[in-house]
Amino acid sequence: MEIKRNIEVEFVNTKPVEEQAIEMVERKGLGHPDSLCDGIAEAVSIALCKEYKKKCGVILHHNTDKVQLIAGRSNPKYGGGEVISPICILLGGRATREFEGEEIAVDAVAIRAARKYLRNIRNLDMDSHVVVDSRLGMGSSDLLTVFQGEGKDRAIPIANDTSFGVAHAPFSETESIVLNAENKVMAEYRNRELAIGEDMKIMALREKDRITLTVGDAFVSKYVDDYQHYTDTKQRLNDFVSRVAETHTNREVTTLVNMADTRYSVYLTVTGTSAEMGDDGATGRGNRCNGLITPSRPISMEATSGKNPVNHTGKIYNLLANKIANEIVDSVDGIQEVYIKILSEIGRRIDAPKVATAQIVPRSGVNSGVMETKVGRIMDDWISNIAEITEMAVRGELRTF
Repeated sequence: MEIKRNIEVEFVNTKPVEEQAIEMVERKGLGHPDSLCDGIAEAVSIALCKEYKKKCGVILHHNTDKVQLIAGRSNPKYGGGEVISPICILLGGRATREFEGEEIAVDAVAIRAARKYLRNIRNLDMDSHVVVDSRLGMGSSDLLTVFQGEGKDRAIPIANDTSFGVAHAPFSETESIVLNAENKVMAEYRNRELAIGEDMKIMALREKDRITLTVGDAFVSKYVDDYQHYTDTKQRLNDFVSRVAETHTNREVTTLVNMADTRYSVYLTVTGTSAEMGDDGATGRGNRCNGLITPSRPISMEATSGKNPVNHTGKIYNLLANKIANEIVDSVDGIQEVYIKILSEIGRRIDAPKVATAQIVPRSGVNSGVMETKVGRIMDDWISNIAEITEMAVRGELRTF
């Protein structure tokens, strides 16, 4: 059945972010307590999706986006240290526990997935540094009834909520620096410098053509011999981040690392995450699904991680909006910026949003009619194939934080 979707393309007259005097961008890295909760929530959802498909043939209703982290206590010291009280991670949310009279091992699957995900924190001892507990509840009967589609076309799920997804493209230079710097430290640099912990936060401030990167990283104490070793290691991290930044901009960049340090108090941890000593976490308090926190852009407050990828539009529409925005700037000439906003309505098919809109900041001299047609076609193609977002999410191919 062909659907006429409510797709709106408009051209807006606003100054692009790159031309604004002030821009702020933040990323909470892999081992930040909030990011840990996001990562665990998504890992649990993916594991449940696979278990449901294996045991039941279909993905059953669940939302695992209520992970809480209660920080432990530790005593880091040069060359060693210990965790005194473990980190406590509580898996919250809802999941279907029974199918055709058979019970599903929801808690066992969830705990196993969480503990596997936590291996990303290399110096976290799963036997003594962390306790994982599952308190997943039963799904609401009202939401269970709208999980799959109705009538003959049950392949198209019904939206479980009235919510929206938001995305923008392309990234600014500052946004690219922040995302790529943390990613490259985790993918490359921490393997060369063992003292680098996974709990890295980068805050960028661009003031016209000057960019300041304030970096916080939880150094691992057993790999740091003394204060001089610490300052030398910190300088090498500073240099690495600065080199990454220089590949994305010609602007002046200043990098500052662990700015609260004194000779008598430095940022050392036993495990590489501040979750060991007083920094709590929760799903949805960190990065949006493009990996960043961007106060200069429209954003959604939805926690993308952990929501079910079948009919929770708070997840699906944010992931979808990102795909649409990036394809538009990659394939349509003459766009300075594009902002995608997609709104669902509970009880409505997810491939027929209440409205899907593209707001375009065009370059001068473009053919607006041609651009509008191309953008509208891209949006309609993605929305009509929205099930692809579900499949990509289940395979773990989409960033959610």
